[in-house]
Amino acid sequence: MSPRRGGYDDFEWDYYSEHRPRRAANGIKAKSERGAIGETWWSKRWVKVLESMGMGTRLTRGRSYARSGQVLSLDIEPGIVKAKVQGSMRQPYKIKISVEPLSDQEWELVIEAMAAQAIFAAKLLSGEMPANIEEAFASVHLALFPLRQDDLHTDCSCPDWANPCKHIAATYYIMAERFDEDPFLIFTLRGRSKEQIISALREKRALVAPDAQTSAASSAQEDASNDISLRLEDMLDTFWQAGNGLERFIVNPEAPAVQKAVLKRLGDAPFDVGGKNLTLLLGKAYDVVSGAALGAEKEIGE
Repeated sequence: MSPRRGGYDDFEWDYYSEHRPRRAANGIKAKSERGAIGETWWSKRWVKVLESMGMGTRLTRGRSYARSGQVLSLDIEPGIVKAKVQGSMRQPYKIKISVEPLSDQEWELVIEAMAAQAIFAAKLLSGEMPANIEEAFASVHLALFPLRQDDLHTDCSCPDWANPCKHIAATYYIMAERFDEDPFLIFTLRGRSKEQIISALREKRALVAPDAQTSAASSAQEDASNDISLRLEDMLDTFWQAGNGLERFIVNPEAPAVQKAVLKRLGDAPFDVGGKNLTLLLGKAYDVVSGAALGAEKEIGE
């Protein structure tokens, strides 16, 4: 934390703390009107981390500021957050929250750990944040979220010496809701953008892909050499017969870990059909086929 506020507790505020804030126009209002702020695991994790640092009662004071729209602006950049919060004075207060970004070497370790887990790579490449992504950081002895008060360096232009003051606390809560909207901003705070991480993961996959393709080709050639008797012209009389092994063929469809992963990785198609992008139409087709398959499986099970 900033030394400007270090060492002060909840009972050592100056008189500015009790002044009511000026009503802000066009501020950023928290979506939550009561109870906890944050809907997703990553925003809740952010608030939980802050509360674990002994900020519970101090954060409460900022919650009402966040809900009344006192935060006027918020920008999250690599290693730093800048905000403006309307308080009791005419001019908004300027807030700066700094978090030490991970080094290039540390990010390389994290990317390696992400690439090693197929589910992490699949979700991230599809633009989704894995629910247990912290495991990738922990596996290389690093942390995605700040863990100690010393990991956060804060400053506010207000006269209140509490740490955090309610203006910084309000910023923390609006950050939580920004993480709800875009969880990759957490990566940005630690020094890497969503685009940088996806690009790095694709490079890792590209290094592995040639070996995988060579292995697949060799396997296909081996299968062909071991099964040269299965030629279509030799099986015309029995082509449409089911065969003896059909009764042992079992299919257990289940929802994939990443919905429409291929379409998400490809992005929009280069053309439209009936005024709608082909990818959007294919996505609807995927939903219909998937629903029918899972529904059929459920009926069989019952």
